Amino acid sequence: MSAPKQLQTAERTHPDTTDAVACEFVQKHRPRLALAFLAASLMLCGRPAAAEALARLAQPPQVVIGEALERLEAGNRRYTTGKLLHPRQNARRRSELATEQHPFAIVLGCADSRTSPEVLFDQGLGDLFVVRVAGNVLNDHILGSIEYAVEHLGARLVVVLGHERCGAVRAARDMVAAKTEAPPHINSLVNAIRPAVEAVPGSDLEAMTHANIRSVVQGLRSSAPTLKGKVDSREITVTGAYYDLDTGKVTFLETAQAE
Repeated sequence: MSAPKQLQTAERTHPDTTDAVACEFVQKHRPRLALAFLAASLMLCGRPAAAEALARLAQPPQVVIGEALERLEAGNRRYTTGKLLHPRQNARRRSELATEQHPFAIVLGCADSRTSPEVLFDQGLGDLFVVRVAGNVLNDHILGSIEYAVEHLGARLVVVLGHERCGAVRAARDMVAAKTEAPPHINSLVNAIRPAVEAVPGSDLEAMTHANIRSVVQGLRSSAPTLKGKVDSREITVTGAYYDLDTGKVTFLETAQAE
C-alpha cells in the first residue's frame, strides 16, 4: 500500500491514529524525503542538473549484480550445510516493507513445491522478487512481472532457476516422443518447453532441463524493448541456474555479464 493510501485508510478506520501513521512514515523515510524536497526546490530554482543528481540520491541504493549473485550463492551454501539464518523474517522487517520493496534479485522458477527460492537461497522478506510457473517458462504475464521488477523496483539480476527431475520438462519430452498432446492447459506448457526438448533430441531429462533453462534465459535477454535494451547496456544480467533436488545445491550455469 502506498503512503497516501495508508494514511487515507488510517483516517477512515481510526481517525485518531492518522497523525501517528504519518509521523511513522516520515521518521522511517526522513533522509530520502529531505533529499527529494531539496531536489524539487532546485528544480523550481532552475537548476535541473543538480536536482536530478539529488533525486538519484533520494532513491534506495541498488545492489550491484556481483553482490546480488554472491548473496544468492552464500545463502545456498547455508542451505546445503544446514546453517540457515532465516534472515529478515521478523516484525521489524515486515514493518520496513509495509510501504515499499526493493528486492535485490528476480528469480523465475518452477512451481514445483520443492523449489522455493526464498528457502533455497536462505533469504528473507523483500529480498527476492519471485515469479513461479511450471517449467519456468515465459509468457506475457511473466515477462510483464519481470519488467515491473526491473523498471520499478530496481532489481538488476534475473535468475532463471530450473531443477532436477522437472515434471514439466518430462511431460514435454514424453508428449514430443509420443507425438501426442496433453490436455489443453497443460499442453500450453508442453508447447513452451518443446523447442528446448527438440534442440537436444535423444538426450536425457537433465540435458533437456538445461536446454530449457538456456532457452528461457535467451528469451528474456532478447525480449524487446525493455529487457533487451537493459541487457545490451549492461544495466541488468539474466543468468541460468540449476537446483539439485538430492544435494540442495544451486549451480549457476554462466557468469553474470554486467557489474
